[in-house]
Amino acid sequence: MKSASPQRSSARNGMTLLELTVVIAVLLALTSVLFLGARAWKNGADRTGCIMNIRNVQTSVRSYQNLYGYNPGGMPYAEGGTQDIAAHMFSKGYITETQFSAIQGDELCIGGGTYECERPDTFPPVGQLYISCSLSATKKHEMTPNIEW
Repeated sequence: MKSASPQRSSARNGMTLLELTVVIAVLLALTSVLFLGARAWKNGADRTGCIMNIRNVQTSVRSYQNLYGYNPGGMPYAEGGTQDIAAHMFSKGYITETQFSAIQGDELCIGGGTYECERPDTFPPVGQLYISCSLSATKKHEMTPNIEW
């Protein structure tokens, strides 16, 4: 009887260099898409955080104005030697220290911009905001126009 000799196969086990290169290229492409998506998400979150800060300050200003009977475009009475609306609201607990710093221009926007208050001693007319962000034009850190503001 003849003994069975092992059959030789030309098939190899493992991956060729070309296959390995293709797999790495696909993984790199997927990773770059992931990073682009994460960056877009972060920019959107920064924009939303900035708009929420502006909205909260605006709501506080209007609440203070309505509670004490001030007219839009008017100035508050001098309390503590100042007519600064932000100082009045901070001393009475309407805004936090972070919001007060933002109104004063000391606190940066989440996206890296600065908050600006044109007239800190005047209540804004109806339809205008008390503070704005320096990134309002470039990265759309601005609230949608609203007649109630």
